[in-house]
Amino acid sequence: MTTHDPPVGRPDAEPGTAEAAASAPSTRSASDEDRFVRTAMLIGSEGLDKLRRAFVVVAGLGAVGSYAVEGLARAGVGRLRLVDFDRVRRSNINRQLYALESTLGRLKTEVAAERVRDINPACRVEPLPIFIGAENAAELLADRPDVLVDAIDSLSPKVHLLRAAVTAGVFTISSMGAATRTDPLAIRVADLSQTRECPLARLIRKRLARFGIRTGVRCIFSIEPVLSSARAATPEPHAETMRRGRPRRPLGSLSVITGMFGLIAAREAIFEILRK
Repeated sequence: MTTHDPPVGRPDAEPGTAEAAASAPSTRSASDEDRFVRTAMLIGSEGLDKLRRAFVVVAGLGAVGSYAVEGLARAGVGRLRLVDFDRVRRSNINRQLYALESTLGRLKTEVAAERVRDINPACRVEPLPIFIGAENAAELLADRPDVLVDAIDSLSPKVHLLRAAVTAGVFTISSMGAATRTDPLAIRVADLSQTRECPLARLIRKRLARFGIRTGVRCIFSIEPVLSSARAATPEPHAETMRRGRPRRPLGSLSVITGMFGLIAAREAIFEILRK
């Protein structure tokens, strides 16, 4: 797995500048300090303050996005905008963090927001249960987030959002195909232009090239060959998918791999924030 770590703060680092203190939450209880004490030991108080002031958009709250949100919330990111139009279904249970018997039928954004607030009550959570299209992709980046995590698994919405993010100059981490993979050691992180062995990445490159975009998106992808036997013979009979987009054939997947994609996305977002 190829990543590039920036320098992190000293474990005994003092809190940041007066400006940083002014932008941090005005009151911070002992329980709040305890909540992220292990994070502060690793990245320093200044690094933790950067995360508290950070704003991240996560689009797609499924097998990858749910784990990305988990990593960001538990790191102490202070503002999260969570975007997904879908509801929890029983077929999600094998791989999606928010899919439980107790959450079936509920909006994923609603379940995600509740979980984030339970992890960190100080986090500002904005659940947006909307379908991403050309007409609203740019609006999802309002207030200029520090990072966009793209965990969408539908081609057209993904392309619309990536195009909007690159145009707006928003640092973007995009998950490519995690389904049908089983080897965690085949996961890579690189610019879109350097992706390989990934059919979804190839399609994304082709679509974005129509708009003159060939680079500028940090991608998580796998170089493991796709298992053709892990593709269903018929499209998934899901009414919302049929109504909002083209029917898709379900792909076999393991939570241990899709979850890794999501947590790596969170890691990339965290260290981009710390670099600023």
